[in-house]
Amino acid sequence: MIEPKPAMQAQPSDENGQGAGPNGTNPEKAPGKAGRKRRFGGTAAQIRSALKFYKVMAYLTGAMLLLLCAELVARYAFGQYLFAGGTNAVTGQPFGLGFAAAEPQGVTGGLNVSVTVLIVHGWMYVVYLMSNFRLWSLMRWQFAKLILLALGGVIPFLSFIVEKKFHTDVEAELAANPQAPQRY
Repeated sequence: MIEPKPAMQAQPSDENGQGAGPNGTNPEKAPGKAGRKRRFGGTAAQIRSALKFYKVMAYLTGAMLLLLCAELVARYAFGQYLFAGGTNAVTGQPFGLGFAAAEPQGVTGGLNVSVTVLIVHGWMYVVYLMSNFRLWSLMRWQFAKLILLALGGVIPFLSFIVEKKFHTDVEAELAANPQAPQRY
């Protein structure tokens, strides 16, 4: 008859008679971590590529969000849109680049830069969410981290803070688990 082997090997005990975990820590203080290997959803190169793409999108989306906030303040606090080109509706003179009244419309024709900022930020946020999902799935993080990543594109300045934190987390996890990305 074959004798079953225990799932955990006996670890040498410390001075208190407590068994040490795989990395010298007490397994009782870190529930669920003892005996578990860290695995990633891709190779180190794939993870670093996803991290670089996420970083670029975080900075671009954060910058567009700040432009969007400035545009919304101009629109709702001062009643002004940013226009490029067109004709001044009151005087009939050509209009270059600047702010004009929102109601009644101060410029006819031309490009409404305020609306363009809204549209560009919206589509950039969609690509930012894709970069979030790619990094999150390769790292196999909890769902709460995906929510925090997604909030970075809608709360001003948060994308810069979150990017810095997650960048250091990814690099630390890759350095601490060199065997984890080797899945092929």
